[in-house]
Amino acid sequence: MTQKIVVNNNFPTTKNEIESIIANFDSIDQYIAKGTRNSIKKTTLESGKITTIKSFKIPNIVNKFVYRFFRKSKAQRSYEYAEKLIKYSFKTPYPIAFVENKATISFLDSYYFCELVEADLTYRELVEVENWPNREEILKQFTKFTFDLHEAGIEFLDHSPGNTLIKQVDDNKYEFYLVDLNRMNFHNSMDFDQRMKNFSRLTPYKNMVEIMAKEYAKLYNKTEQETSDKMWFYTEEFQLKFQLKQARKKKLKALIGKK
Repeated sequence: MTQKIVVNNNFPTTKNEIESIIANFDSIDQYIAKGTRNSIKKTTLESGKITTIKSFKIPNIVNKFVYRFFRKSKAQRSYEYAEKLIKYSFKTPYPIAFVENKATISFLDSYYFCELVEADLTYRELVEVENWPNREEILKQFTKFTFDLHEAGIEFLDHSPGNTLIKQVDDNKYEFYLVDLNRMNFHNSMDFDQRMKNFSRLTPYKNMVEIMAKEYAKLYNKTEQETSDKMWFYTEEFQLKFQLKQARKKKLKALIGKK
């Protein structure tokens, strides 16, 4: 096995420290999120800074080969996209390092390190809690944040409820941090449909879409009605596909359970 470690020279840590954390990763019991394949843990570095570590588990048999020879790993893309976002003056937890483990002809696992951001909420809370304090104003500021991403040609493909951290920095001012960065496109410019489709995964609720569409229309050369209709069209399209996918999974589980 070979191990590749890339460390941000602007952050107070070393390759040796990162290597030691990976070697002892299983013994770190401070989980932020625990999934069947990927998980996120946190630990304190020698500098006193707290890092989160996202562990990307071993990919399937096809991607073992693809990631070994042809495509950048999810950890490397997360690290590089974080650097790009910061270069464009957008917020994301500060990238610290990434680690890749490889065999001779296959890719094993990878890890992305970034600085912990203590958020007040994520976009998910706005979806799940209708009376969240100052909810409409947060949605408006989030829409402006997304518009600015689009103006910079940044298409965040995982623009979904759990992937924007929100911090309140004043009585009526909020900052937005993107996380889970390994799927992004960078364009010279984005057309109207690309922009509207980028909102499709955020919420199933039309009243939220209408607030965002109204705000986006103020910033872009389209009417409120046209913006709302297009944003809702892509939202419904995504929700239908999502529900069909969930139904297929449920049916498959039922069939497996009968055997």
